[in-house]
Amino acid sequence: MGMGRGAGPKALGLFKILTVFLCTFHTAFSSSCRILKCNSEFWSTTSNSHHHTGAEDSVEFCTALRTYAHCTRRTARFCRGDLAYHSAVHGIDDLMSQHNCSKDGPTSQPRVRTPPPWDSQERSDSPEICHYEKNFHRHSAAPNYTHCGLFGDPHLRTFTDTFQTCKIQGAWPLVDNNYLNVQVTNTPVHPGSTATATSKITIIFKNFQECVDQKVYQAEMDELPAAFVDGSKNGGDKSGANSLKIIEKVAGQHIEIQAKYIGTTIVVRQVGRYLTFAVRMPEEVVNAVEDKENQGLYLCLQGCPQNQQIDFRTFHSQTPETGSRRHGTGSSVSSFTPQMAGAKCKEKLPVEDLYFQSCVFDLLTTGDVNFTLAAYYAFEDVKLLHSNKDKLHLYERTSDLPSGSAAPKSGLGMAMFLVAFVYLFQCCTVLL
Repeated sequence: MGMGRGAGPKALGLFKILTVFLCTFHTAFSSSCRILKCNSEFWSTTSNSHHHTGAEDSVEFCTALRTYAHCTRRTARFCRGDLAYHSAVHGIDDLMSQHNCSKDGPTSQPRVRTPPPWDSQERSDSPEICHYEKNFHRHSAAPNYTHCGLFGDPHLRTFTDTFQTCKIQGAWPLVDNNYLNVQVTNTPVHPGSTATATSKITIIFKNFQECVDQKVYQAEMDELPAAFVDGSKNGGDKSGANSLKIIEKVAGQHIEIQAKYIGTTIVVRQVGRYLTFAVRMPEEVVNAVEDKENQGLYLCLQGCPQNQQIDFRTFHSQTPETGSRRHGTGSSVSSFTPQMAGAKCKEKLPVEDLYFQSCVFDLLTTGDVNFTLAAYYAFEDVKLLHSNKDKLHLYERTSDLPSGSAAPKSGLGMAMFLVAFVYLFQCCTVLL
């Protein structure tokens, strides 16, 4: 991502740094903060600046910067705690100073970048290095693929097939390696509720040799685009750009991102108001980290921190037969009893595995029937993306329970354990 020679090499370097900072350290997400949208509009406006040089291009560049600044001011009220927003504001000031741009002057509407007829979106002659299986494993066995998924309230299946239910709220890293970063933001399902679900997903594909430019994909509640934030649908202007592409499966509900250069497939869905995430990735890519000793936490590999996990197995209280109450400033009552929730989940998930139990848990804690579909589609994605068909279903194991405990006899029994924890946790929250 850059502005071309017309903006000057210093501006190009600074903008690259600014862009990477905006995307990589965007850790204080807000569903109303649109800083990445401002960034993509600025890129769209300046992406063709290399066709011009001299004073005319300088004037256009300053106009684009003022438009960028105006966009950041429009979203300022929602971005006060957003590190990416404050970095963008400082970066704009620096660029204006270097190019002697006046803060007072004309602004323009962003231009939509129209690719020429020979644009790489039509190319199919990608170099071999941009096809993971052909390049990385020419002289070795076929790669071992792993799967990670996040859905519901939220439930996490890691690359090692560990299944967890987590309390995570706010921004958390899902994937972080040499090739891409994935970050999710989880928000309360209802005001005052401890139940959370994924409201935003940001995926950063890093610049890779002659295959792809850095690309950012972002989805939010009620906004599941079929393009990257810069408007493109593939890896950019490099010869192997078509090794990264977005495919819209169902408009506004289901997209698939294929990154053949790293052998990775990502599925993002909107189910009801919230998002689900699933990825298929080779182990070699999962573990491709420069400094493993100082590698930060990311959920798909290490799972949720212990203090963020809901260990429902240690609770033996039963949920009231009239349903589960969510306590808080916006308390409300789920209309589902454990029996009703089990029957509803059975319609989509006939096998009483952890996906079924998660479905029951979500209905009892949120009362939202869309969480039934979230669990259903999460399992459908497992069937599509998991390489070991013998590991599609996951079950609670007796050996995992504390000493003296026994595994529940049925999905409804496990649901009662799940809800008992939530009920007690939320009661304690109110009392505190």
